[in-house]
Amino acid sequence: MKFIVFNGSPAGQNSNTHVISKAFLNGAEQAGAEVKNVFLAEKQFDFCRGCFTCWFQTPGKCVLSDDMTELLQEYNRADIVCFATPVYTWNMTAALKAFVDRLAPLKSPLIVQQTDNFDLADAKPKTQKFVVISNCGFPGNNNFETLKAVMSSCNPCLEIYRNCGKLLKSKEQAVRPVVEEYLKQVERAGFELQKYGEVTADTKNKLNMELMPIREYIKYLGM
Repeated sequence: MKFIVFNGSPAGQNSNTHVISKAFLNGAEQAGAEVKNVFLAEKQFDFCRGCFTCWFQTPGKCVLSDDMTELLQEYNRADIVCFATPVYTWNMTAALKAFVDRLAPLKSPLIVQQTDNFDLADAKPKTQKFVVISNCGFPGNNNFETLKAVMSSCNPCLEIYRNCGKLLKSKEQAVRPVVEEYLKQVERAGFELQKYGEVTADTKNKLNMELMPIREYIKYLGM
């Protein structure tokens, strides 16, 4: 299978989000997956214009000619699509939101209904599974609530939400062993998803491990 991460952090390869994404892809690669990490901050693409030409006039083709053409091809070739983003103000970053909006050519102007929910039909049958990776520099899990609601639309098979994210690149001796154990569990999640097609409940539970008590973490931040 092919795993691809679309990382929406402005910090790109230097981001805490990448620390998690890299571990996840490492695990998948160890199990035999083809992996790719895409840093949206390094790409050039405009915002969706909402003209819907890609639905009514040139189905599947956007009027804009930019890096999104290649990104859509990468997206379509992947079996596991991972949306990765830090949380700054409740939700995904502007870069990832712009990318998600530009996925419009993959939809068609046909409304489908499931009970009281309405959506657009996929232009082609959707075969991918979706993963969400997000990190936040604040403690607590409340910071992810908006993102969780947004991402529920793609019915992710795995969600990795990491609070206290400032610790991920800490070099303090007291912190590193805990972070390394956490990243081993992230690797394990990638390995299991590739090898077995799903992540065990035990691994998912360990992905929520505490990196540091909240009071200590606030002190660590100097806040």
